[in-house]
Amino acid sequence: MAQLLFLIILYALPSLVVAIHNSTTGGCAIIRPPRDGGIRYRGLTQEQIRNVQILPVDYEIEYICRGNRVIVGPKVRKCLPNGTWTDITQHSRCLLLCPRVWTSLENGRVALKPPGPPVEGTVLHYSCHAGFMLEGRNITHCTKLGKWDSPKPVCLYDRNYKGKKKLYIGALFPMSGGWPGGQACLPSAQMALDLVNNRTDILPDYELELIYYDSMCDPGESTKLLYDLLYTEPIKTVLMPGCSSVSTLVAEAARMWNLIVLSYGSSSPALSNRNRFPTFFRTHPSATLHNPTRVRLFQKWKWTKIATIQQTTEVFTSTLDDLEQRVKEAGIEISVRQSFLTDPAVAVKNLKRQDARIIVGLFYETEARKVFCEVFKEKLYGKKYVWFLIGWYADNWFKIKDPSINCTIENMTEAVEGHVTTEIVMLNPETVRGASNLTSQEFLGALMNRLGGKNPEETGGFQEAPLAYDAVWALALALNKTVAPLKAKGRRLEDFNYNNHDITAEIYRALNTSSFEGVSGHVVFDAQGSRMAMTLIEQLQGGSYKKIGYYDSSQKNLSWFGNDVWIGAGPPADSTIVIEEFRYLSQKLFAAVSVFAGLGILLGIVCLTFNIYNSNVRYIQNSQPYLNNMTAVGCMMALAAVFPLGIDGHHIHRSQFPVVCQFRLWLLGLGFSLAYGSMFTKIWWVHNLFTKKEEKKEKRKHLEPWKLYATVGVLLAIDVLSLMIWQIVDPLHITVEKFTREAPKGDLDVLIQPLLEHCTSEKMNTWLGVVYGYKGLLLLLGIFLAYETKSVSTEKINDHRAVGMAIYNVAVLCMITAPVTMILTSQQDASFAFAALAIVFSVYITLVVLFVPKMRRLITRGEWQSEQQDTLKTGSSTNNNDEEKSRQLERENRELQKIIQEKEQRVSELRNQLVERQALRNRRRPSSGTNQNHSNPSPPSSQPDPKSLLPPPGYPNPASDNHSSLPPSFSNSSNLYQADSKISRNHCHNSQIPLLYK
Repeated sequence: MAQLLFLIILYALPSLVVAIHNSTTGGCAIIRPPRDGGIRYRGLTQEQIRNVQILPVDYEIEYICRGNRVIVGPKVRKCLPNGTWTDITQHSRCLLLCPRVWTSLENGRVALKPPGPPVEGTVLHYSCHAGFMLEGRNITHCTKLGKWDSPKPVCLYDRNYKGKKKLYIGALFPMSGGWPGGQACLPSAQMALDLVNNRTDILPDYELELIYYDSMCDPGESTKLLYDLLYTEPIKTVLMPGCSSVSTLVAEAARMWNLIVLSYGSSSPALSNRNRFPTFFRTHPSATLHNPTRVRLFQKWKWTKIATIQQTTEVFTSTLDDLEQRVKEAGIEISVRQSFLTDPAVAVKNLKRQDARIIVGLFYETEARKVFCEVFKEKLYGKKYVWFLIGWYADNWFKIKDPSINCTIENMTEAVEGHVTTEIVMLNPETVRGASNLTSQEFLGALMNRLGGKNPEETGGFQEAPLAYDAVWALALALNKTVAPLKAKGRRLEDFNYNNHDITAEIYRALNTSSFEGVSGHVVFDAQGSRMAMTLIEQLQGGSYKKIGYYDSSQKNLSWFGNDVWIGAGPPADSTIVIEEFRYLSQKLFAAVSVFAGLGILLGIVCLTFNIYNSNVRYIQNSQPYLNNMTAVGCMMALAAVFPLGIDGHHIHRSQFPVVCQFRLWLLGLGFSLAYGSMFTKIWWVHNLFTKKEEKKEKRKHLEPWKLYATVGVLLAIDVLSLMIWQIVDPLHITVEKFTREAPKGDLDVLIQPLLEHCTSEKMNTWLGVVYGYKGLLLLLGIFLAYETKSVSTEKINDHRAVGMAIYNVAVLCMITAPVTMILTSQQDASFAFAALAIVFSVYITLVVLFVPKMRRLITRGEWQSEQQDTLKTGSSTNNNDEEKSRQLERENRELQKIIQEKEQRVSELRNQLVERQALRNRRRPSSGTNQNHSNPSPPSSQPDPKSLLPPPGYPNPASDNHSSLPPSFSNSSNLYQADSKISRNHCHNSQIPLLYK
């Protein structure tokens, strides 16, 4: 025994010394390349390779072969820390490759031993499908020369064969990897194949056989397996991949081989692209199938605005894009769309800030816990909010302790309460026997038997197992449907090959029209080849999920249980309810101003009546009564505009509001033109006549009234024309101004949206600029003219000073009110008060200043009739230079007339006495006097000679008081006095003497 132990130690000593040496040096010794091959040293030159003996740890070498040889065994080796190379016990050899065409057999199968590339030592075993006979050797070897030792055999059709012909299905089941769905889906598919093959009414002449590999849910591994499926016999009629990533690879490549792809476990929305995947079908519904259910629930609860938050991955992005399209078609708006990669804090805060209420969340379970932890912090839950999640999470997902969040289970439970989930129904809830003659519960019992009592929760793909079962049945029924059409064309299913497009088209047509009852529900495909299935709707109530309904998207039928529970009184609103509330004018203010306006109109009527009734009075005539009448009418029109100015939606319908707007504009415009235009005309002509140079003074004697009326007409015509152009080119219409929303009193989930109606047009500012500019110039010019003529005295327009005061009043009020009302346009009460009161005050002041002094004069001085009679007798009027001075002169004139009459009587008496004395003297004369009396026979008592009674020279005839004998200067009172002459109480000029004989 001791000798044997010594021999073992002696034998192992060299290898131990080498290992110890390599470990101490920290690397691996260079190894020899294989025969007919070499080694590629990465990063080393030829000189370094010749000099180096030890390669460092983790250094990799790669074997290469010469010619058409291939490496068999490890192709790459890596230096390990223990000083050895990886897989050192496996040899790497460079061997010749035999032709691959021997590895496939039409209508048959080839088995390679050992599996791998056909190199030296590979043995091929041939066999034919049912109904075919092998012609040639059934076995062949690959020699050292890279050739097969026998010709390739062929499978000939056996016309005498009476059995079933086999149709092969190539499948990739993920038995491991990220989603090990093949653990339950493969037994389910095999169970379906057994039932199909035992049926005499489905493919009676054929037998379906499944050829499958483990894809590990890895696209890279699946690429190699797909190559083996396509380039090894037998020919596969259909491919059945599992994962979405694997299905994407297979479905995109299958079109090159005219193969139909039928998936049982792919949910990516990207696979619904018919242009990219023209032969793809799936019994697993697309993730977008949740969206029709969501849209139907939005419509049921009358939500028109939603928000979304998603994890940034392709499947959720595609699903959300589809949801956006569907809600747009349904008239629903996605108001907020947020996404995140790993941290959802910012996205959740944005949802809160933008008042999101109905929120669709698309993320995986781990991210869901992060989201709802932030939801709890932001208080984005409760009676105002509803969350829609995906239903594939575990039932207790929110109770699982997660170190990545800092919320307690109680916090999470409070935040997720009441949310709604949608989940694809993968097991028919109804007791219906479908195409396989099994109910869903019977299927589950049979599947559990095949699984051998495994725990369903620990078996990958248990939920998707009904989909794999129905996928096999969908394929079998479709192939059965193609037998008769192909037979009519002289073709058979067993004639299928990768170049035969006709048979593929028939299978595609049959699958596209599939419709049958399966254990997962009604099986039907949409235009993109995706399964149309029912959706289960659940709600978290009291910490556990409760079924509240089903939705069948193919039939558009919602089955509702009516057991949904809400934290509030019912489903919340999709946003804060905004109540639109129009701001109307204060009715008390409107009534008060209307009373003042009405009284003003009444005052205007009184003034107008007074002016018309006394139009023949000389004093009224000298004030141009027709212009005053226009002023009174304009004032009443301006006051009448106060009433439509205060009319708003409180009194009339919105459709009538533009008419009221235009009525305001026309009343104000025409009223201003008449009232202010008349006053402006007076002051204009006063300035025009009495501020001329000396040589033009003669024109003052005659003022033609038609010129005054023409001036007013021009101003009025300008206003009418501008208003007509405004209304035709850019008519007024109603607009609504929105103010900042206001929160009502109380805990109500509503906001008040104040609204205010305005009269406006498209180019309102332009039109107002033109009107205000024109009117403003008139106002400024009126002020200037009033100031210039303040010291002018004229009898032709005897109230021009009062007109000037009225112009000052109107100009000041207008220039203050116009900008103030533009600033206060959003405050209806203040704007109306300023505008209406400005109109009322300006009208009141104008009427009082113009008409009240006239009334007072006529009433206090009693000149109602006397002035009229004077006018009829003399046709003259008094000078309005100085009212008091004129009255004094009139009184002096009357006194002088009395004195002249007394003097005339005295003169007459004296003349009579002279005549009597002359007659007495004549009687006392001698006879010569008698003779004289014969020649003048007039008696002593006869009347005096009229010529002797004539007034002295320079005096008019006192006996003639006819108007025609008056001097011409009496025809017009304006010529009574010269402009540069004066008269005093004790001095009368010769030109005033005729007044004594009035």
